[in-house]
Amino acid sequence: MAELDQTAANDTLDALQQRGAAFLGTRHAILGGAMSWVSERHLVSAISNAGGFGVIACGAMPPALLEKEIEATKALTDKPFGVNLITMHPQLDELVQICIRQQVGHVVFAGGIPSGAHIKAAKDGGAKVVAFAPALVLAKRLVKFGADALVIEGSEAGGHIGPVSLTVLAQEILPHITEVPVFVAGGIGRGEAMLGYLEMGAAGVQLGTRFAAASESIAHENFKKAFIRAAARDALPSVQLDERFPVIPVRGLINEGTKRFMRHQAEVVQKFQSGELDKTAAQLEIEHFWAGALRRAVIDGDVETGSVMAGQSVGMVTSVQPVAEIIAALRAQALAALVARGTGA
Repeated sequence: MAELDQTAANDTLDALQQRGAAFLGTRHAILGGAMSWVSERHLVSAISNAGGFGVIACGAMPPALLEKEIEATKALTDKPFGVNLITMHPQLDELVQICIRQQVGHVVFAGGIPSGAHIKAAKDGGAKVVAFAPALVLAKRLVKFGADALVIEGSEAGGHIGPVSLTVLAQEILPHITEVPVFVAGGIGRGEAMLGYLEMGAAGVQLGTRFAAASESIAHENFKKAFIRAAARDALPSVQLDERFPVIPVRGLINEGTKRFMRHQAEVVQKFQSGELDKTAAQLEIEHFWAGALRRAVIDGDVETGSVMAGQSVGMVTSVQPVAEIIAALRAQALAALVARGTGA
């Protein structure tokens, strides 16, 4: 009977993720979150080769560099992968054209709501368009604009975050957006959670933090060790000291850099109040504090003063594992949960 249960559980899980897997062209409906400096050819190809869907983080790359990264990724995998483009990039038009020229199957727009023109350009070029929807009203607008799929990312995620948890976003959006696949992200670290969201109507899941510490990730050994040491409570959003000087919330591990940022904000506000800096100069000085900080942490291994972006699922990172093992563990946990409650019995 246990073997029958296992077979039934496999069939159930495959059925739950069938829509997402078919959309991505993959074995598993698991996206790799696009993380600057981390989501490059090695990690992206490893995720795709393991049956997931790797996504290159274009970030601030100029067009020529993105093209090289796409070509290098193609040399490492013949499986589907996508490219994440930041909507505020000054050369977004050129980046979209490079994705089209390189026949990238999926373009993921992030960092803002893409224009209808950019969505149309990508789709006309043969790509499927994925966009991030931080609220139901925006999800509906993106579907109307022509997005082929959506990602809803909760505040549990690492890096730049919105104010709402995935638990709430999923309840707000999943029952009402059925025209396109909706993938969920933020704080997902185990297969039981993946299963739960699939049963709520999600087409699949996106994971970043778990993959950032994978053996195929080029992140520095110090960066990965910081993840292994950390608990969920260590991954906190950056704090805004003065409402006159907005700070975009970024979730990362608390370190000396985050403490210095608080002191830096206080010093800048004091300079503004004394007339030493005008409002624009003060805002720029606050924003420039973290310039290059993510690279320092990821590439150079400076996890004390660098920006160690991590989601709250970091507490579930207990070792450096190959991507294939991470994906296999997620599936095994989901299957065990199905079997435990007697699916197919």
